Amino acid sequence: MNSKFASAITIALATLAAGNALAADPVASTSRAQVQAELRDAQRTGDIMDSETGKKLNELNPNRYPAKAVAQGRTRAEVQAELRDAQRTGDIMDSETGKKLNELNPNRYPAKATVQGRTRADVQAELRDAQRKGDIVDSETGKKLNELNPSRYATKA
Repeated sequence: MNSKFASAITIALATLAAGNALAADPVASTSRAQVQAELRDAQRTGDIMDSETGKKLNELNPNRYPAKAVAQGRTRAEVQAELRDAQRTGDIMDSETGKKLNELNPNRYPAKATVQGRTRADVQAELRDAQRKGDIVDSETGKKLNELNPSRYATKA
């Protein structure tokens, strides 16, 4: 009987020691004042779980707690304007195919504006500049050429 009692005490002490070690985690430590402030805030707003139902108190008794701030949504006029724009441009999904109407019938809707990219001359000039400075990545090492052979390229000013 003594060995069972001693084993139970040993397990209890080991559990307490492990619990204290976990509670003393410096990464997740909050001050006593912070915990008390969080508790007061939760009590004030009703963000505490009811042990019987598992719901928050502000869900069970919403009239006892202040209402939560609701994010301002869009107005009815804004939504209707967005719908009209989507209908005009064909940005509405077809329920049968899952594609947008402007993809199914592109000739019925205005073409989408394309962003002007760089010209061929701009790209070639950029390539020549990168070759001159050694700003091209070597495929074998993954480093830039000016890092591999700094004496070959002019130093950056």
